[in-house]
Amino acid sequence: MSRTVLITGGSSGLGAALAQACLTAGDRPFVLDLRPPAEGVDHLVVDLAHPEKTEHAVREAIDLTGGLDAVVTCAGTDACGRLEDVATTDWNRVVEVNLIGTAATVRAALPSLRERRGRVVTVASTLGIKALSDATAYCASKFGVVGFTRALAAELAGEVGVTLLEPGGMQTAFFDGRPDQYKPGPDAVLNPPSEVARTIMFVLDLPFGHEIRELVVTASTEPSWP
Repeated sequence: MSRTVLITGGSSGLGAALAQACLTAGDRPFVLDLRPPAEGVDHLVVDLAHPEKTEHAVREAIDLTGGLDAVVTCAGTDACGRLEDVATTDWNRVVEVNLIGTAATVRAALPSLRERRGRVVTVASTLGIKALSDATAYCASKFGVVGFTRALAAELAGEVGVTLLEPGGMQTAFFDGRPDQYKPGPDAVLNPPSEVARTIMFVLDLPFGHEIRELVVTASTEPSWP
């Protein structure tokens, strides 16, 4: 049976790869992002840094689709640099999008997910369990997603499936526009987002009541893990 999968950040990177994987599987992706996704993908344009607007968009998506079977929070941003060198608004936005936006999305989706015995997949990072210099905003937000998701899994046990995904670096535009010191080196091996999306689809295919609580997906030589 076709599923409706709400994907934040579904216009690029992992989110776009997942939207394509859903289409290939016969599912219906519905994207929330700052930019429209690929043609033919249902979507609403919203800034996930604003929780009230995010919750409103999720409820609108539920009205438009008739209900959600899964939510996958792929949206993410970063602001690299030493703490005192990153503007306060830039630092805060990383936490607002990555953590607060994740919580707002899930909060608004819960009634529909409970009704349909659905599933949540949050996307943290290997830097949600390993700290690096010049990454205070990103690590704070992704460590927060890890704690949020572990608590959520305990809270929703038996009601909604919850999985925490911790991917390593991927071949996406996430690193574009950064100073060279904050880009992967020329010999870095990164995962194609399509392969990471395959792992999410595997989680979504699990029958209700069976859980993969946490999933680390990296290229075998990628240095952010362990």
